[in-house]
Amino acid sequence: MGKLESNKRHKENTLLNTAFDFFTTKGFSKTSISDIVGSAGVAKGTFYLYFKDKYDIRNKLISHKSSQLFLAAYEALQVCPEYGTLSFEDRLIWVIDHIIDQLQANQALLNFISKNLSWGVFKNALTNPVSEGDVNFRDVYDAMLAEAPFEFRDPEIMLFLIVELVSGACYSAILYADPCGMDELKPHLYDTIRRIIRSHQGEAKPGTV
Repeated sequence: MGKLESNKRHKENTLLNTAFDFFTTKGFSKTSISDIVGSAGVAKGTFYLYFKDKYDIRNKLISHKSSQLFLAAYEALQVCPEYGTLSFEDRLIWVIDHIIDQLQANQALLNFISKNLSWGVFKNALTNPVSEGDVNFRDVYDAMLAEAPFEFRDPEIMLFLIVELVSGACYSAILYADPCGMDELKPHLYDTIRRIIRSHQGEAKPGTV
């Protein structure tokens, strides 16, 4: 990477990190672009080289932070001793469990993502990584589907239902222990996820048992 490209990446990351600090402390509605560029030490014109407006940087932050959560979980899954013996649904729940543990440890991040997450934003995060280190979740999800011994009907709808379920459940259970704490809720949550997956499960693939 050349010096010019490196400087551009540095400025973009500085703006993202500064915006995240403001959004999680001051709040999105009370944060202005002037706040962000002033704290980041860049001109307002520089902000518009990377982002259309405040909503654009918020959406890219959600994509970036979601990708970081997933990447950490997926990398941990790949090196776990039982990886080769896990079914598709076990692998997906393993990843979800790891992400939930990360969100429990960082409730400011959970609050930010859950308040602003929509399917459109999440779907964009699937296929348009914000930074070079972000993972393309859609590629990973498709690979997991390909490794499964069954075909799945409407896999995007299946993922949509799981994302909506986990997002809402985490927000209420972790931040407010409503209707119960996350540890108590997990078995019920994962049972429901398994039911969603099995309701979309189709025929066995040729050559599989």
